[in-house]
Amino acid sequence: MAQALRLFPEIETKSADEGATPLMAQYLKIKREYADYLLFFRLGDFYELFFDDAVAASAALDIALTKRGKHQDKDIPMCGVPWHQSETYLSRLINKGFRVAICEQAGEIPSGKPGKTIIERKVVRVITPGTVTEENLLQSKRNNFMLSVAETQGQYALAWIDLSTGEFYLRDCDKSSLANLLSAIEPGEIILPEKIMADADFAALWKNYAAILSVQPNSRFHADGAEARLQRLYNVQTLDGFAAFSRPALAASGALVDYIELTQIGALPILQWPRLQQSNEFLQIDGATARNLELRRRLDGEYTGSFLSCIDRTITGAGARMLDTMLSQPLTDVAAINARLDVVECFKINAELRKNIRAQLRLCPDMQRALSRISLNRGSPRDLAALRDGLLASLQVKILLRSDKNPNLLNDVAADLGDQNGLQQKLAAALAAELPIFTRDGNFIAAGYSTELDYLRQLRDESQRLIAGLQQDYIRKTGVANLKIRHNNILGYYIEVPPKSADKMGADFIHRQTLATAARYTTSALNEMEQKISKAAAQALAMELQIFDELVGLIKNKAGAIQSCAAAMAALDVYTALALLAEEENYIRPTLTDDLSFAIAGGRHPVVEQSLRTKGQGFIANDCQLQKPDGQLWLITGPNMAGKSTYLRQNALIAIMAQMGSFVPASQCTIGVTDKIFSRVGAADDLARGQSTFMVEMVETATILHQATVRSLVILDEIGRGTATFDGLSIAWAVLEYLHDKTLCRGLFATHYHELTELQSRLDHLACYTMRVKEWEGEIVFLHEITKGAAEHSYGIHVAKLAGLPGDVIVRADHILHHLEQQKIGGEMGAIPEKSTIATPIMPDHIMALVDELSSLAVDDLSPRAALDHLDRLKKMAMKK
Repeated sequence: MAQALRLFPEIETKSADEGATPLMAQYLKIKREYADYLLFFRLGDFYELFFDDAVAASAALDIALTKRGKHQDKDIPMCGVPWHQSETYLSRLINKGFRVAICEQAGEIPSGKPGKTIIERKVVRVITPGTVTEENLLQSKRNNFMLSVAETQGQYALAWIDLSTGEFYLRDCDKSSLANLLSAIEPGEIILPEKIMADADFAALWKNYAAILSVQPNSRFHADGAEARLQRLYNVQTLDGFAAFSRPALAASGALVDYIELTQIGALPILQWPRLQQSNEFLQIDGATARNLELRRRLDGEYTGSFLSCIDRTITGAGARMLDTMLSQPLTDVAAINARLDVVECFKINAELRKNIRAQLRLCPDMQRALSRISLNRGSPRDLAALRDGLLASLQVKILLRSDKNPNLLNDVAADLGDQNGLQQKLAAALAAELPIFTRDGNFIAAGYSTELDYLRQLRDESQRLIAGLQQDYIRKTGVANLKIRHNNILGYYIEVPPKSADKMGADFIHRQTLATAARYTTSALNEMEQKISKAAAQALAMELQIFDELVGLIKNKAGAIQSCAAAMAALDVYTALALLAEEENYIRPTLTDDLSFAIAGGRHPVVEQSLRTKGQGFIANDCQLQKPDGQLWLITGPNMAGKSTYLRQNALIAIMAQMGSFVPASQCTIGVTDKIFSRVGAADDLARGQSTFMVEMVETATILHQATVRSLVILDEIGRGTATFDGLSIAWAVLEYLHDKTLCRGLFATHYHELTELQSRLDHLACYTMRVKEWEGEIVFLHEITKGAAEHSYGIHVAKLAGLPGDVIVRADHILHHLEQQKIGGEMGAIPEKSTIATPIMPDHIMALVDELSSLAVDDLSPRAALDHLDRLKKMAMKK
C-alpha cells in the first residue's frame, strides 16, 4: 500500500487545530480520522488535497502543486482535481497503491454572517483496490475480489467477495495451500489480521502482495461477532441454512463484511448467498503451473497470446469473468463436467439457436455491476437502463430456450432467467431515450411517464422561452443589438452588454458588475422570472429524483432474481462461446472417467495451433497414452526445437479444458479426472527472493513431489539442467524413480539426459518416447512428431547454428563433441582436444555438410539409379562456394 510522505507530522495531533481557519480546522479533524488515506476534500467543483496528501498526489498524478495560505507559519501545499473528472484520477491513484477517502459537502451553506460558518462535510466512502465499483476503474473481463484470511486454532479459511458483482465465496484451507489459492483467485485486495501478517512463515508470500494488503486488528476477525454481522447482512436469525461454516470461515467472512461496512461508511451491497467451496471440488493448479502454462497471461505478463485469450469467444463482461473462473477452477466431478459438456454440445449442434442467443447477448449490458452500484446507492440513470436492456434480452433468450429437448443443466439456466417482464416494462416506460451520466443533470425520466413531472417541465421550459422573449424586449428598449441574458452559478441570470453600451441602459437596469469586456445588469422582471424558473426546475428535478428512488426500490426488492438472471446470461455466454470455439477450431467432446485413463489421439496445442494458422502453417498433431500398455509415465528425449515443451504443455491444457467443461483440440480424448496438475517447464531467477534459476527449479520440483498423488498429472521439463552435469543427472534420475515408485502418477518427463532411457528396462510403467528428427542433405529437419524410442543426439550444435553463432564456434564445438563422444565410447573422458589451426582446420559449412551427408549414407541399401543420384548431389555440394 502506497503511503503519503510525512512532511507535516504536526497536523496529526489535535493541537494542530490551533490558529487554523474554520475550513482548515474542519479538514484537519477529518484527516486525523482517515490518516492512512488520501483525503479528497470537496470544495465546490473540485476535490482538494492538502499537506502531505497534496505532495504525494501531485507527484503520482503529475498535476500542479500549489499552496493555500499558511498553517503555523508554513505554506500549505495544495493540489486538486475537477469533481466531474475524479474517476480518472482515482483510477490512477488506486493503481499506484493509494487508498482514498471521499469527503463530500453534506448540506447547504448555513445561515449567518459570511465567513463565520462553513458547510458541513463528511467522508461518504473510502476507495481501496477491492472496493471500486465504477466501470472505468474496473476490468470488464476480470473479477475484482477482495479477500480476507482468518485463522482459528491452526485452521485457516478464506472469504472473498466481488463488491462490483455481489459474488461471495468461502473456503477452508490449510496453511500450505494458501499461496496456491491466492494465485488462483488473484484478489484485488487482501485483508489480514495483525497476527497473520506477523507470522514469519508468510513473510515471503505477503511481500508479493504488499501493494494490496490491508491489515486490520485481530478483534475484527472473531467468529462470534462475524456470525452476528452475517445475520444482520442477510436479515436472518440463524446461519443454519447457509452451510456448515467452520470457525475460521465465519471469522474470515465476518471480517470481510465488517471491512465493507467500514469503507462504505455503513452502506452494504446486496450480496449473493455465500458459497462454501470444498477443496476436492476443483482441479488444483498451483501458481507455478498457471504461469508455466500461461493460462491467464503470457510469461511476459501480457494477456494477448495467453491460453485464455485464445479460447475466449465470450461477448459480455460477465461471461468473460465466468470463463476466467471456470479456467481457474476446473471440476473434478464427472457428472458435473458432463452436464457442462451436454450444454456445449447442444449449442454446437444447434448453430441457429446459438446464433440467436448470442445476438441477444450483444444487447445485454453488465447487469451484475449495474445492480451492485444501485444497491450501494451509487446508481445512475444509465445503470437503470443497463437493467432495462439486460432484462429485455433475458426475456427474449428465455423464449428461444423453450424446448423439451434441452439438457438438464440448460433447463436449470433457463429457469434462473426468471420472468422480470413487469420490472422491465416499468423501466422501459420510465426511462428517456437519451440518458445523462448523473441524476443531478435531470431529464432522464421519459415524457408521459408522470403527468405532474410533465407539468413542472412545461412550466420550466415555458419560463425559459420567456427569458428569450424578455431579451428581445430589452434589445428593442435599449437599442443594444448584442444585449444578452446569460446565466452562471454565482450571479444567476443577468443582462450583459458591451462596456461602450453602458450609457444606453436606463434606470430600470440595476448595475451588478463591470468587467473589462462587459457590463452586467439585472431588472426586477428578470429577478422575478429567475425565481419562477429556479423553482420550476428544482421541482422538476426533485420529482425525477423521487421517481428514480422509487425505481431503485423496485430493483432492490427484485435483487436476488436479477442476480440469478444476470448469472444465467453469463453462463449462456460461456456455453455458446465454448460451442463456437469447438466449431471454429474443430474440437471434439472429451470423455471423462473416474479411473486413471489418459488417452489423447491427435492432440494439438490450442495456442500454438492458432498462431501457426496466422502464418499459413499447420500444426502436427500427436497422441498421448499415459496408461497401459504404453506406460503411465513417459520419458521424452529429443533435440531442442523439436517440440517437446509444446507437446508437454498441450497435454496439460487438454486435461484442463476437458475438466472445465470444454471441447478439446484432439481427434479422440478419454481422461480419468485429475485432482492436481503440475507443470515445471522452464524457470527464471527470482531476484526478489534471492533465488537462482536452479533454486526456483528445485523448489517447484519439491512442491510437486510432496503434493502429487496417484490421480495427478505431472509435467516436467529438463529437471537438473541448472547445475553440474552429474548433479543434474542424479537429481533427474532420483525424481523420475520417485514419480514412478512412490507417487504413481501419470506424467511426462522430458530430458536431455539420454542416460535416463536405461531406466526403462527396470521401471515397469516407464515408456521412452522421442521427437522425430530427419537428417537430409546435411541438414536436420524437425518433424514435431512423437514416437517410441530414445533420441541418439540432442542436435544442440545444429540449433546453435540456426541461432547464428559464428562459423568458427560451430566448427570447434562439433570437433569437441566428436572427441567427447569417442572418449565416452572408450570408457574414459580424457583431455579436451587443444585447438589447433593445423590439426583441426576450420572447414566451410558446405564441406561440413558434405562430410555429414557421406557419413549418413547407407551405401548397401542404394540402387544403382539412387547411387548415381546421390553421387550427382554430392558433386554439386562439393563444388558449392
